Amino acid sequence: MLSDENDNFVREYEIDGKSTLLDLHEFISGDLGYDRDGIVSFFASDPQWNKLVEFTLMDMGEDGPVPMQSVTLAQVLGLPQARLIYLFDMFNDRAFYLESAGAVEVDSEAGYPKTVLSVAPAPDQYEPTQTAEGGNSIFDEALGEFGSFEGDEYYDDEY
Repeated sequence: MLSDENDNFVREYEIDGKSTLLDLHEFISGDLGYDRDGIVSFFASDPQWNKLVEFTLMDMGEDGPVPMQSVTLAQVLGLPQARLIYLFDMFNDRAFYLESAGAVEVDSEAGYPKTVLSVAPAPDQYEPTQTAEGGNSIFDEALGEFGSFEGDEYYDDEY
């Protein structure tokens, strides 16, 4: 799971394919310290992250999006490199991007779901302008010394 707000943020989860999208939502919310009852949706997406099918927390009836509790992860992540968008802040269109890395052998002694990798704090759930500690991009850090380049006497602005 990645964030477009913080290039350092990464989460890797293992969860049973029989779990529902609602189970995944509750696990992610708990892991990140987010409110579980907010207005959230998952979207199945194509390889370019275009939203395809919406899965909502609330059942909106027969003509509405598919409720999270009625869909298992195996149903939406059955294909290699299957992708989901987890829209956690509907009002500001803020999301996390999840991609299936594949299936692993279930360890009967391990508790699922579980966090396998956690790097950098999550963005604040309700304040998009509030950056979590460690929110600088690794690219900004790597290229930081080049940001103030003003040239030298041999540098010509004309070209």
